[in-house]
Amino acid sequence: MAHPPEIAETLSEVGPRLRRLRTRRGVTLAALAETTGISKSTLSRLESGQRRPSLELLLPLARAHQVPLDELVGAPESGDPRVRLTPREVNGTTVVPLSSRPGPLQALKIVIPGDRCRPDPRVHEGYEWLYVLSGRLRLVLGDHDVTLGPGEAAEFDTRLPHWFGSAGGEPVEILSLLGRQGERMHVRARPRPGGDPGRDPGRGGSRG
Repeated sequence: MAHPPEIAETLSEVGPRLRRLRTRRGVTLAALAETTGISKSTLSRLESGQRRPSLELLLPLARAHQVPLDELVGAPESGDPRVRLTPREVNGTTVVPLSSRPGPLQALKIVIPGDRCRPDPRVHEGYEWLYVLSGRLRLVLGDHDVTLGPGEAAEFDTRLPHWFGSAGGEPVEILSLLGRQGERMHVRARPRPGGDPGRDPGRGGSRG
């Protein structure tokens, strides 16, 4: 069954859009196939336009790329300025993605339960910046074991063994910026009158 010209044009743009999303995130077809359960050959044909997009294919791809389904199909803007946040549970921790588009830098709001207090350091590729909104955060980073309160921040290479959780038995709310390996956060700020102009405002532990 032939589609009207405007629908056919929209469908023809889905494949290139999927390829742009994947390459912008630096994800291979093999890795995406493992994440979505869709075969590598099907993903390749979908991106090249040889496979017609269907809801069964687009739903897992939207989840994998962390974008709304209407962004994959190029739906027109609705004019609604509200940002719809979709929290998810990860090992008992509530994670709210704040970034609506894929890219080298992802922003998250994380709510850590008060019973997450036993260190279990992990390593992975990337560079992370944490800012404490409320509660007291315990950060174990290599040989360091520090506690951060509201308004304090820390940044670190995630290839170092690291873990963070509650320091006081109460929930902790933090903001997290996670970038690719080698990318550090760049903070620009006016020096305070009479302050030390050589101080780096982006270093961990500084108060806002």
